[in-house]
Amino acid sequence: MVVRKENISTSWDFRGSNTKMHTHCFHSYPAMMIPQVAGRLIDEYGKNAKLLFDPYCGTGTSLVEANLRGINAIGTDLNPLARLISKAKTTPLPLDKIDTYIEQFRTYIVNPEPVEIPKFKNIDYWFSKEVKRKLAIVKSFITKISGENIANFFKVAFSETVRESSWTRNGEFKLFRMPEKKMVQFNPDVFAMMNNKLYRNRRGLESFMKDKKRDDAWSKIYDFNTVDEIPEDVFRDQLPDIIVTSPPYGDSHTTVAYGQFSRLSSQWLGFKNANKVDRILMGGRPKNKEIMFEYDELNKIIKEIKTKDPKRAKEVVSFYDDYRKSIKHVAKIIKKGGYACYVVGNRRAKGITLPTDAITRKFFEINGFEHIKTIVRNIPNKKMPSKNSPTNIVGKLDTTMNNEYIVIMKKA
Repeated sequence: MVVRKENISTSWDFRGSNTKMHTHCFHSYPAMMIPQVAGRLIDEYGKNAKLLFDPYCGTGTSLVEANLRGINAIGTDLNPLARLISKAKTTPLPLDKIDTYIEQFRTYIVNPEPVEIPKFKNIDYWFSKEVKRKLAIVKSFITKISGENIANFFKVAFSETVRESSWTRNGEFKLFRMPEKKMVQFNPDVFAMMNNKLYRNRRGLESFMKDKKRDDAWSKIYDFNTVDEIPEDVFRDQLPDIIVTSPPYGDSHTTVAYGQFSRLSSQWLGFKNANKVDRILMGGRPKNKEIMFEYDELNKIIKEIKTKDPKRAKEVVSFYDDYRKSIKHVAKIIKKGGYACYVVGNRRAKGITLPTDAITRKFFEINGFEHIKTIVRNIPNKKMPSKNSPTNIVGKLDTTMNNEYIVIMKKA
């Protein structure tokens, strides 16, 4: 029997580990769960698992790690760019076909066909004339690729190229333009960038396919919102044995701006409502009604925040109300005796720490789960700023989290 305890363990830090093995190298993304954490959780709590589910799968870290171990996986995410990356990272492809298309791309960019520059809001604010032309050439080539999966492989490399060739500031998830002095000196080689990413991703895909324990282990990616429901047909044939996930720290507006990070790539890729992603994510739609939680500590914290900033309190309430609904739906579909492993961060609002680890535990206990343990780990590798600006006011900074909490729950 697993001993229940609060366990602070440096063995979960994975300091200095290579977090870009296999297809984890494909694309940067904010606040990614590192594969070593996902893999160890699967090894310890999913030894005989047949199916893993990630209700906020992001770019598919848990799905990749499950597939490597011969476990089938299902994930869902509301961000279309995240779904694209997840699908590409978990889809085996014939390497000879990839090589053929890469060679065709190298030939195409030498003598490309005339292209039309796409039109979307503020494109000239984020891209130089030459970069726009070259990105349009790359996109034109991708539209000629026969086969959705190969095209997705190229789109992922293109997406990262879009962001890195833009005038966005390095190290920022929100959209901030670099100073004009740097813009003048900035001259990215779009074609070389795209080529390098294609070859890097090809190597990652090759190692993923080579190291999979079962060639037929699969992943399916959906776009349903677990806050609203989990469609019955998704788990009609089989219920998941284990959940391994890292839910959002809070609403995107004040924490990690997934939508802003994805916006430029999504606009170039033609995804609909690319500028509205943050609004549809968890807590993105503030609720005006009074909400009380079945957890007195959370109610006390919200009351304290409300005395400082009623609007901020409403945003916190909206997030945790969505989070509570999501956990209720997730809890229903896990097998009896199955595990829910949630890697969470205890964010701050108005200088007050929100104990999301304890909140997660409480929400699962309400739904018939037993708390096994909570592991505290340092975050040496996670791509997170040491300070953020939750108010979006220049100069108003607050420290971000330095630890993560791995909450292990078991369905009674």
